[in-house]
Amino acid sequence: MSFLTRTYPFKQSKHLLKDSSIFGFIIWVILYFLQPFEFCLYQGNKCFVAALFGLITFGCHATYAATILKYLHQTIKPWRIWHEGVAILGLIFIIAFGNFLLFSYLFHYTITFSLFLLFLNWTIIIGIFLTTLSIGMQYNRTLRERMEELLRNTTKEQEEVSITIHDTNVRGNDLSIAINDLLYMEAQKNNVSVCFLKEGNVVAVDIHTTLTHALEELKEFENIFQCHRSFAVNVNNITSARGNSNGYQLTLGNCTNIIPVSRRFVPKLKTYLT
Repeated sequence: MSFLTRTYPFKQSKHLLKDSSIFGFIIWVILYFLQPFEFCLYQGNKCFVAALFGLITFGCHATYAATILKYLHQTIKPWRIWHEGVAILGLIFIIAFGNFLLFSYLFHYTITFSLFLLFLNWTIIIGIFLTTLSIGMQYNRTLRERMEELLRNTTKEQEEVSITIHDTNVRGNDLSIAINDLLYMEAQKNNVSVCFLKEGNVVAVDIHTTLTHALEELKEFENIFQCHRSFAVNVNNITSARGNSNGYQLTLGNCTNIIPVSRRFVPKLKTYLT
């Protein structure tokens, strides 16, 4: 029960027509290409009929989201996980009812409660897939928005800040750069490869030190984050993050290298994004 009463972590989507179009298109694809629920037995224009069901799904989703769901989000605060669950069930019911009426009209079936329950069962089966897709879209959209917000805020705060990574060799050269130019550091045997931006280009310099020592020197900067036993990144410059609780893959700035986030560092990464 405590899980259901937690605040729902994602905002209501502002891409109403786009999301509705995606769901409607998926319904058309499922019916036309997979032909479930004995749709394969229909001898008429399957493409047209599948498109009609997709159009009804589009209309029901758009209308529900623009009216009922919008009103609920405005009046219920905070929006909790169980609220989202009930809202999804309501959406499935509306879509099932709309497609049920279309089905009865097209195939001349008598409208009965038992037939509606059968249609509701079909909609729930497809709805599980659509709900999973919806949550995935919301997650990626929210992650991207939080990344952009994090980048704007911390980069501006540190515009004049420089950092120095010391070379432990007696005759080694220390590296001093603006913190906003730092992309990531990678441990390589007895050296640390520091990847940063120089005049807009990605440059890598090897410093004779350890990643632990370098992180100790930079411990006052919260945006320098160790994401793997061999990598540390500047979260200011993360441009994308893909993955799940088992691990992420990061890209930074205009660097083409993919930086791994190992499983034990994922909880810390999420603190930057919430």
